[in-house]
Amino acid sequence: MGFLHLFIVNKSGGLILHRPLGPNAPRIGTNEWLRIGSTFHSLHAIAAEAGPTKLPGNKNSSGADDGIEQIEGGGLVLKCLQTRTGIKFVLTAEPGTPDLDTVLREIYVLYSDCALVSIYLLNQFMYFDRRVTFVPH
Repeated sequence: MGFLHLFIVNKSGGLILHRPLGPNAPRIGTNEWLRIGSTFHSLHAIAAEAGPTKLPGNKNSSGADDGIEQIEGGGLVLKCLQTRTGIKFVLTAEPGTPDLDTVLREIYVLYSDCALVSIYLLNQFMYFDRRVTFVPH
């Protein structure tokens, strides 16, 4: 059990960050990550429209739009946290990994802290990368 990858997708489907989180994480090139990020963004939007049931006001418990929250499949769990601003934090893990929701919320707090504190973009992501590395597994 363990975390595999973290990727963050902005409101318009662009990949903000991708990071392998464990030794079992497959090595994927940057171009593939760009495709994965934009494809997930598109699937998330389609799922929000094509879902058989709608949440009240098409909003989930955190106030974000409907869409994919979790996918479980052969040896992989994908968990998504979409914020009110449309940024999607996506964590992949091995089945049985506990507390995916908690870890995603902690990563969101770290990201928000870095985005609001530092005025230099490069310093923000360097600081964020260091902090995500130390998220407990």
